[in-house]
Amino acid sequence: MNPSDYIRSHIRTVPDWPAPGVQFRDITPLLSNPRVFRVLIDQFVHRYFDTRPSAIAGLDARGFIIGSVLAYELNVGFVPIRKKGKLPFTTVEEHYELEYGSAAVEMHTDAVSPGDRVVLIDDLIATGGTMMAGMRLLQRLGAQVVEGAAIVDLPELQGSAKLRAAGLPLFTLVDFAGH
Repeated sequence: MNPSDYIRSHIRTVPDWPAPGVQFRDITPLLSNPRVFRVLIDQFVHRYFDTRPSAIAGLDARGFIIGSVLAYELNVGFVPIRKKGKLPFTTVEEHYELEYGSAAVEMHTDAVSPGDRVVLIDDLIATGGTMMAGMRLLQRLGAQVVEGAAIVDLPELQGSAKLRAAGLPLFTLVDFAGH
């Protein structure tokens, strides 16, 4: 079995969560099985090993799990991009739209430097709002976002198309039809 199929086979679908009609793609089985977790992380490590970025930026919260391990394996820094109000130092924030309202993410103003080459990672791309906000934060501080990465893409929600249209190259391991 190829790595993408192996990873896909360990993603649990939870119907009607958090709302009726939604097919939630749960990555926790990927994390709880040490062999599957290693295969998952290795896919990202091999992707970025030769073109090593300056840092990995992870989106709150599941992007922290994958991103911090990836940063460790590549021997680069990890930058947390958090939900508003969670960081203790001077921050810069970016607002984005949700299906029913808006939200904001923040990062420390000294988290990256101009010219840093950063990979932005999350567990899943749905509408693309969180990743777009993370990209804007990094760019505002002068970093170059070399790629957005995620385990899962939900292409029907158009997030990956929006991100590519905004100039962000994307790397995902699996995609699922529907949402």
